[in-house]
Order: sequence, then C-alpha cells, then structure tokens
Amino acid sequence: MAAPDRSSFASPSCCLTRHLYLRCRVDFGARALRGTAAFTARAEREALRCLVLDTKDVQVFKVTVNGQDATFAFGEKHSFKGTPLEITLPFELRRGQEAVVEISFESSPKSSALQWFTPEQTSGKKHPFLFSQCQAIHCRAIFPCQDTPAVKLTYYAEISVPKELVALMSANRDGEMPDPEDSSRKIYRFSQNVPIPCYLIALVVGALESRKIGPRTLVWAEKELVDKSAYEFAEAEAMLKTAEDLAGPYVWGQYDLLVLPPSFPYGGMENPCLTFVTPTLLAGDRSLSNVIAHEISHSWTGNLVTNKTWEHFWLNEGHTVYLERRIGGRLFGEQFRHFQALGGWRELQNTINTLGDKNPVTNLVPNLNEVDPDVAYSSVPYEKGFALLFYLEQLLGGPDIFIGFLRAYVQQFAYKSVITEDWKKFLYSYFKDKVDVLDKVDWNSWFHAPGMPPVMPVYDMTLANACVALSQRWIKAKESDLGSFSSADLKEMSSHQLIEFLALLLLESPLPVSHVQRMQQVYDFNAINNSEIRFRWLRLCIKAKWEEAIPLALKMATDQGRMKFTRPLFRDLYSFDKCRDLAVKIFLEHRASMHPVTSMLVGKDLKQEQ
Repeated sequence: MAAPDRSSFASPSCCLTRHLYLRCRVDFGARALRGTAAFTARAEREALRCLVLDTKDVQVFKVTVNGQDATFAFGEKHSFKGTPLEITLPFELRRGQEAVVEISFESSPKSSALQWFTPEQTSGKKHPFLFSQCQAIHCRAIFPCQDTPAVKLTYYAEISVPKELVALMSANRDGEMPDPEDSSRKIYRFSQNVPIPCYLIALVVGALESRKIGPRTLVWAEKELVDKSAYEFAEAEAMLKTAEDLAGPYVWGQYDLLVLPPSFPYGGMENPCLTFVTPTLLAGDRSLSNVIAHEISHSWTGNLVTNKTWEHFWLNEGHTVYLERRIGGRLFGEQFRHFQALGGWRELQNTINTLGDKNPVTNLVPNLNEVDPDVAYSSVPYEKGFALLFYLEQLLGGPDIFIGFLRAYVQQFAYKSVITEDWKKFLYSYFKDKVDVLDKVDWNSWFHAPGMPPVMPVYDMTLANACVALSQRWIKAKESDLGSFSSADLKEMSSHQLIEFLALLLLESPLPVSHVQRMQQVYDFNAINNSEIRFRWLRLCIKAKWEEAIPLALKMATDQGRMKFTRPLFRDLYSFDKCRDLAVKIFLEHRASMHPVTSMLVGKDLKQEQ
C-alpha cells in the first residue's frame, strides 16, 4: 500500500470518486457558493458502508446516495487540514460497484480557496469579482471532496451567476442559458473530460472580456487589461507547439489564459484549459513569458502525470521547469536556456539562505506530516528538482537523449499519480544500459538531505558573464570608485540580464547606502516597472537600509499580492529596524483585502498570526 497522503482525511484505498457533477450558485452578497456536489464513487473493497471526504469551513445540509438519504457526521477539526466528513451509506457497496453521492453544501465567506472582490477593488470598478485557488489543499474549502492528488476525476459543472458577469472554469466551455429560477442570472456550463485531481478545479467570475491570440487560445481579462494581455502573451501558440514537439500531444483541447486581479498569490496556476496568471507578468515587452511556458508545460507534467502526495511535489515542478526551459531553449537559443538554468540555481541559493541549509523543508522530498503544504512551499521543488534533471541530462548524454526519457515518462504515467520511487524505477528501466552511471548518483543526498544539492551542474556562462562582471565591480567598488559607473554599463544588457545582475548582488552582503544611491543616479532603476527587476532592486535598497526606498517597497508589497514578491519585501522591511512598526501597521491595514493564503503567510512572517 502506498504511503498515505498526510494532507488529506480521504481514504482512496476504500473508495474512489471518479466523476463530479457540480451545480452551484455564486452569491456575491453572502460571499458564498451554494449548491450540490454529486460524486460518482466506486467501492475499492467489499462491503463498503462508509465514505470519508475532506472539508474545511463548509456547511453540509444533506447527503443522498442514489437518491436515498444518508447519515453524515463531522469529525474533529484540524488546524490546516480542516474537518473530515464521515458519510454512512444507506446500503453496502460491493467492490467495483458505483453509487452517486450527492452533497448539498455552502462555502464560508472566509473560505481559504476563494477571494471575493467588491466592485471598487476591480479595474472596472462596476462589478464584483471572484476567483478560486485550490492548490494545494483548498478545494475542500469550497465543497466536500477527496482532496488528494492521488485521486483523479472528470467533472461537469453548471454555475449560476449575475447575468452581466462571465464565469469560467478549468474545463471546456459548454454553453450558457438564462437561469430558469432567476431572470437576473445566467447559468454557464463546463465539461472536463480528462480526469484531474481536485486541486485543478478552478472557477472565476467577473466582468471578463476575451481576445483570440491563437487557434486554441483566448486571453481573458477585465476590459482595462485585455489588449495589453493579448500582446504580452502572443507567443502562447508557438510555446504550445514547441511543448507538443518535446512532450507529446496536447490532450486538453482549449488552452486559454486568464489575467487575474493583482492580489493573485502566484505567478501562474496551471488550471487545465485555463491558465490563471498574475498581472505582474505584463512588462510590455514579453520578457516574463517564461511563466507562460511553465504553465503550458504543466499540461504534461503535473496535470497528466501528477504527484501522488505533496511530498513528491518536485515531480510536478522540477519536470515542469525543465520543460519550460527546453521551450525557452528552442525559441531563444541554448545559451538562453543555460542562462535561465543558472538563474534558477541562484534562486535556489537565495531560498536556502532564507530557510537555512539544515531546514528539512529544503529536502527535495520533505516529510509533510503535520506540515501545511502552503507553509512548506518554496522554490526548492522547482529549482532543486530542475537541477537534478539538468545534472542527469548532462550525465546521460545530453538534451536530445534526456527528452526521450521525459516523453516516455509522460506516456507511461499519463492520467496517473506517482511518487519519486515510481519515477526512479522508470528512469532505471529506460536507461537500462547506463545503470552503472545512475548508480554513481548520490540519490540519498539529492532526495533526503537539506540544503544545496550534492553536485552543481555545468552551465554555459556566455550570457551570465556580463552580469557577474558588473555585479563584481559594484561589490568591490570603494566610495572613490563610484564615479566610474554610468548608464552605459547597462547598454548591452537585456532585462533578463538586469534581473540576474541584481540577483547576484542580493546573494552578497548588503551594499553601502552610498552604492545604491549612486546606482539609482546612474541606472534610474526606480523608473523601471518590470516586476522582477523592481522587486530585486527594492530588496537591494531595503537591505542596504536606504530609507528613501521604504515607501516604494511598501507600495510594491501591497499594490500586488504575488507571494514571490510580497513576502520577501515585507520580511526585509520587518528586518529593517527603522520601518518594522510601519511594515506591521501597513500589513494590518491591508490584511482584510489580501488573499487569505497570502494574509496567513505574511502574518506568520511578521509575527501577527490571528
């Protein structure tokens, strides 16, 4: 029997939910989703009389099984896992027998999966807005479900919303109709015929418009951002074609993109058929489109082949970063791929400096017993996972050989959920002629040791050299050398290289305040709106204790809520004695309008837990 999912109460070994028929009404006044979730459940053992589902802050009014009333009870509440819902079936199920379990539910206004916006909080200012974010374990905060990535189901949904709004889901659109019960509302229908884990169920409701940017791609956003978004993400189809060439056919039909309000906590979320992205990607020059390549890549690694539990999250993210960078290599050249890969290694160094190199959450395969996956989340599964795959690519004969393995791995485990051991066994069987090479890999350190990986892969330095040279000049500069810097230093550098230049400086001891002042004088970084550059520049200023940067850093930390930016900015401000109290005050003022997960994690960082 596979190791249990430490983050779920469900018992998939007893019973599997294989299809969901979701009907619900989005109530902006009550900030609730109300409706029924009907699961087609199959008994996995004889004489089944009980089904346990995950819930979190959800009300349940009634449960029926094949139309007969069933008794149900809530178990004991757990701090982050929520509360198990124990359903007693009105009759026994034989192994392999199916039944429809229908649950009448209502979500809570404080659901950790949902963020509700008043019209004033949107770009258009006229209509309310709602989006969900279920990964890792928040689907249970919308409706009861087997909220574990070990279980996959298909779904059909009917969502009633005010008729002036649009509803979208992580599924193919299946038409709309007036709501027969309320003429001021409309029902949108959705169909997802590829089995997915619950964390990929997603819903958005708002005044959304779309633009077609490719044969299978619409970009959705509020009117104010839709044209800018269509320009920014125009490379989506080229990236999709490249991904298909690398990983195999795209099985999901549509690939749409949705640009969310600025409080969306992630860079992107790979919801099937409808990737969710942060508006912080809208740099104006397509320079942050690697996030799109990343979310596209999840259509294979993550969404088709899925980690069975969150301990094995690196299987989703390491492979997806690997594919993302292979797409970048195809579109922008192999030197660019190596440059992005090296940037990832620096990102990993930065994360491990922050978390500590003995911290068990820096293990590639961490133990998540009594650990909230949101608290454990970091760049480690992404960048340590990628580093392992990049190292193996170099060990086993290069990119063309290694992509053969990746494609075969996706084919072998498509529509399934896997753990690290499955991956490793398949690697050994695919490279059966190279077992001697694989046996030299220090698997135990890669998987189970904290800190940086045991080996550093080899990186082509062509594009990185300019960044290293300029960062070294600033690190070594004395006060008397500051006159030698000028705007010409950056003339030949791309925005990617500026990001890397600043990232290198962030790995060193803080610069003297005179240096960051001079840097602003000659480079005018304050005028740059590219979010990745601005974020690193403001961190550099706060670490150097430049007081003039405090209002700029607070503004960036609160104008958007992407946790990659908001958490480190708040942490740095909190560490700067001059503005600790102000950082806490500003956080408390903004807390109510922040995303629930962001608010919880920044609260922990600033010692303001509720």
